[in-house]
Amino acid sequence: MSFAPQIKIAATYMRGGTSKGVFFKLDDLPERAQSAGEARDKMLLRVIGSPDPYGKQIDGMGGASSSTSKTVILAKSDKADHDVDYLFGQVSIDKAFVDWSGNCGNLTAAVGSFAISNGLVDASRIPENGICTVRIWQKNISKTIIAHVPITNGQVQETGDFELDGVTFPAAEVQIEFLDPADDGEDGGAMFPTGNLVDTFDVPEIGTFQATFINAGIPTIFLNAEDIGYQGTELQDDINADNAALARFETIRAYGAVKMGLIKDISEAANRQHTPKIAFVSKPKSYTSSSGKAVNDSDVDLLVRALSMGKLHHAMMGTAAVAIGTAAAIPGTLVNLAAGGGEKNAVRFGHPSGTLRVGAEATQENGQWVVKKAIMSRSARVLMEGWVRVPADSF
Repeated sequence: MSFAPQIKIAATYMRGGTSKGVFFKLDDLPERAQSAGEARDKMLLRVIGSPDPYGKQIDGMGGASSSTSKTVILAKSDKADHDVDYLFGQVSIDKAFVDWSGNCGNLTAAVGSFAISNGLVDASRIPENGICTVRIWQKNISKTIIAHVPITNGQVQETGDFELDGVTFPAAEVQIEFLDPADDGEDGGAMFPTGNLVDTFDVPEIGTFQATFINAGIPTIFLNAEDIGYQGTELQDDINADNAALARFETIRAYGAVKMGLIKDISEAANRQHTPKIAFVSKPKSYTSSSGKAVNDSDVDLLVRALSMGKLHHAMMGTAAVAIGTAAAIPGTLVNLAAGGGEKNAVRFGHPSGTLRVGAEATQENGQWVVKKAIMSRSARVLMEGWVRVPADSF
């Protein structure tokens, strides 16, 4: 009996924000995986160790959570005024699919660093010391993102004193600008796909809720915590240990996806786990974060908890933070009201691991809300680089 050998593929394992993922240069991939399709998906599934009925991803690079079951493919951009093309794949843990429907805001923080270190940014644009501005084309959502990456002695600076709740050790601060983060709908109102800042949302056999549906950063459904029986101070185990609660959230998410026009029937939601996100908000309350750090009601403008890939996130997805900042800047949304209402250009919100500040500026043009930019700070670090290996017959 003969067995296929393993092949090795150049890769870098990186932390970006509160996520980790395996990063590839497009031209380092096997030829049949350099274009979208079954071969690429199967290769990435095998790299990460999915599908895994045990839910542990022991035989791969995944870390058994939505935050660590991620892949990134980067290439030098041929798009004008951009340095790098960024494609993100969210790998399901227990199912055989890769979701390409949205961006990962946390891993965005590592894209600029990788691009600089791997020759995807022209050397003339990299200062000896200072900040390198990396212009990213996010291919999943066709948006421009700007990363401001610190450089010391001509190299990416990764260490520093910037602290990010949800990440154990301090690192160098990377400021990220998400340009025109809302959906570019032809009718000009696609930021709010229903046309309303707040909807009455009927979910069969679950209930009727107030909801804000927004396309900014990533399609997101915001609910009031109290309307669904929560306080907004919950930590992961409070939600993730309750299978009935998780099933209820998934049902709400599926009906919300239909209402947002992302799918036609709720049955399609099972194959679109990455989007939309579902989150619930509350006015400020004091609580103890997952690290034991006290978060006082005076420390935050509001509380937000969000689910990713069917589980409560341990901190906050970067793209969901963009949605939070955008919605907070628009008077009358549930997020804005939870933060006290009125005009805002930045909020600090509490999440399970601590707090995060995100800024956005909203204006009205021709009667429609427009957000030109959302800004937040993250950090990134190379954890390992070299090759990953996968059986040659696995894709």
